[in-house]
Amino acid sequence: MRITRRTKAIAFFIALGACLVALTIVLNVSWIIFHWRQVVPLVLGIIFFGVLIAGLVVNTIFLVREIRRNEQQDSFLNAVTHELKTPIASIRLYLETLTSRNLDEAKRREFYRIMLDDTDRLLGTVEQVLKAGEVRHASARKNWQEVQFAEIVREGLELARLRQNLSPEVLSFGTAPSDEIVVLGNPEEFRTAVFNLLDNAIKYSGEKKDIVVDLVTPNIDTVLLRVHDRGIGIPRNEMKRIFKRFYRASNSKTDKVKGTGLGLFIVRSIARRYGGDAFAESAGEGQGSTFTIRLPRVYQA
Repeated sequence: MRITRRTKAIAFFIALGACLVALTIVLNVSWIIFHWRQVVPLVLGIIFFGVLIAGLVVNTIFLVREIRRNEQQDSFLNAVTHELKTPIASIRLYLETLTSRNLDEAKRREFYRIMLDDTDRLLGTVEQVLKAGEVRHASARKNWQEVQFAEIVREGLELARLRQNLSPEVLSFGTAPSDEIVVLGNPEEFRTAVFNLLDNAIKYSGEKKDIVVDLVTPNIDTVLLRVHDRGIGIPRNEMKRIFKRFYRASNSKTDKVKGTGLGLFIVRSIARRYGGDAFAESAGEGQGSTFTIRLPRVYQA
């Protein structure tokens, strides 16, 4: 219902803007017809109506963007609320069970493990929200340092396998990276970007996961980290928007995947902060996708 209302609102503002522009054009033509012999009123009228039309177009675009932005923010709030509420409710349930029943040691340990997993999920959501706020502010270059990027990628793979209980065959390197891949920046932010990219591939790979990671140096000045999955893919009309803040593609497959819509936004923001970029490729829905981070390399002779 909410999407329908917003769609109607967008259509209304577009139609209203088009009608106002058309009315302005009619008035402009009428002005020219009645004052075509008077140079000064004619020129001033054309300039005035041109500015008026431009203002109407800009105002319509602004209104439509604001409606869409509010929609994305509402989706973000709903997603974050769910991501916070679910682990809290789970932890509370297990704590109530532990305090009200006499359980054997094995069962208690299982409950502790589940609560720790829920705590990690809760902490991860909070960290994503905080990181999204941090990456919008440029860091001072004096705080950057040389970072062994290949080591960070290896650590990210191991952490992703451990957290998701994945085998090396499911998440692996296509080609073992060289140890001499150095980039300039903040190592913690690079870890965040790598983990978010891997986590995104795992989430959207469906039940049958097959993720390949490549870390290559196409030239002495560039590092490319590619994460390729054979998952649900990306529709062409979504390709330019998936890196926007709060944005989450909406269809029957992606709706089942929980998230805040901040992961890829953080990835691109970090890459751009350090002189690089992030982009995605996909042949379409059901065809898998490839996400790439490009960073400037510190060449060491």
